[in-house]
Amino acid sequence: MKVRIVKHSAIQPASLKENLDYIERDGVQPDGSPGRLEAAEQEEIDAETFARRIGPDRHHFKIIVSPEDGAQIGDLKSYTRELMAQVERDLGTRFEWVATDHWDTDNPHIHILLRGKDEAGEDLVIAGDYIAHGMRHRAAELATRWLGPRTEREIREGLTREVEQERWTSLDRTLQRSAQDGTLDLTGLSSAVQDREYRALLVGRLQRLGELGLAERLAPNRWQLSREFEPLLRAMGERRDIIRRMQRALGGERRELGAFGNAEAPESVTGRLADKGIVDPLYDHGYLIVDGIDGRAYHIGVSSRVDLAGLPVGAIVTVSNGSKPRPADRTIVELAHDGIYRTSEHLAVARADDRPGRDTEGFVEAHVRRLEALRRAGIVERIEEGVWRVPGDLVERGRAYDARCVSAIQVEVRSYVPIEQQVRAVGATWLDRLLVDQRYDLPPRGFGSEVRAALADREGFLVREGLAERRSQRLILARNLLAMLRSRDLLSAAQKIQAKTGLSYRPAVDGELVSGVFRQSVVLASGRFAMLDDGMGFSLVPWRPLIESRVGQTVTAVSHEDRVSWGFSRHLARPR
Repeated sequence: MKVRIVKHSAIQPASLKENLDYIERDGVQPDGSPGRLEAAEQEEIDAETFARRIGPDRHHFKIIVSPEDGAQIGDLKSYTRELMAQVERDLGTRFEWVATDHWDTDNPHIHILLRGKDEAGEDLVIAGDYIAHGMRHRAAELATRWLGPRTEREIREGLTREVEQERWTSLDRTLQRSAQDGTLDLTGLSSAVQDREYRALLVGRLQRLGELGLAERLAPNRWQLSREFEPLLRAMGERRDIIRRMQRALGGERRELGAFGNAEAPESVTGRLADKGIVDPLYDHGYLIVDGIDGRAYHIGVSSRVDLAGLPVGAIVTVSNGSKPRPADRTIVELAHDGIYRTSEHLAVARADDRPGRDTEGFVEAHVRRLEALRRAGIVERIEEGVWRVPGDLVERGRAYDARCVSAIQVEVRSYVPIEQQVRAVGATWLDRLLVDQRYDLPPRGFGSEVRAALADREGFLVREGLAERRSQRLILARNLLAMLRSRDLLSAAQKIQAKTGLSYRPAVDGELVSGVFRQSVVLASGRFAMLDDGMGFSLVPWRPLIESRVGQTVTAVSHEDRVSWGFSRHLARPR
């Protein structure tokens, strides 16, 4: 069981709805159907209504319950209702919650969103011990009551499988607890782990860790564990999961794996979005799998700031790392003498500066928190309280560390239309932009080879349409090719809207103000466009993510080719 308290001051109202949309997404039920939010009374709950009701609250709780034998429990909905009824009895109050079960992973699990209000309307406060241990105990107790206690044989078989696994296991947790400063003496194990068979499993696990370079045998009963054996085992497990995701996303096609987010990796990657998903539902961290035009495939972690719902699989995207050197890292290097930084010296300098309104202690403490993060990453070393050893290249290494963090990732959609559909599309496609720029170097492998073939087919299409001609080995494109294709694309879409709404189409003129109610967005080969309705007619202007929440509002726009400046009104229009 995992529990997270989410403070509403730290999230946008839309984020709550997005999270509910995620747990209701398609394909999570055993039959492949979408998830459905249900509450205690077995009633189906509308996500938008629930999000709107709890939005003004101070906080809510996100809970993920993963029973070890969830598939055997079967009726996870009834299991959830019984569990939450027990939690209400433990806490002495009734509360609101919604949940749905997911069957799209190896282990069926339940997502629960618990409102942060009790039955009296007061903030719901749950003791930390109950969150950390009590709730988990109730979930385990209930599973045992439903399925019966695990047999000794089942427990042994599970532990035996752990011996060879390249991930963090319960055996590793026992070894870690039993070690003193990383040294493990098997003769001094506690009575709880002195069982002969269990001890044999621990020895087998130590031998496997030795093969992985994570443990060393010092004497017949003494072992030295690597200081990094937990993070390295967790990284191994994560890498295994990444490889499985990539194999599934690429349909078994062979690709060289590309690194993203370290000092040697490219700052940006362009390619086809092969897959996307949530890797950490508790914190809404997701992942993208990009089949790059450089012939490599990339698994890229992204934060909850990236709108996964707005990124269709098959789209052409550019993923870039927006991390920059931190001022705090520069300050630390500047104040370090012979590679040693002292908080006492920093405090003295900060107090001498004496800027009005500055919290001097808090300012220095922020630098200490940064150093702690860098210490966990192995970049700096804490010698003693308030004294740190820092490398001379801290600024660059700190930037590289930030580059690996998901919050720095930015995603731009180059084309919402898959490359196969772009070949014969009447619109200014991503392929056309490549042909106009003539600044691409595509390898003859992977997705790069597919782009090469698509470009050749697109050239033939443009020639047949009279938009290009061949002169010897050269392809001569029509003047203003992109503008012509874009105009045709918009006109075709406008005719369909006009037939449906009866409104007349008013093409947006570059540099002129367009005003109207934002009715909907339209995805075309030339990009995504916003439909603005002024009551008499409508215009199509380039869409941007910041206006998606303005549906039904009056907006203004001034566009110039693909660029647009937006203005907003508080007025809400009546729905048509």
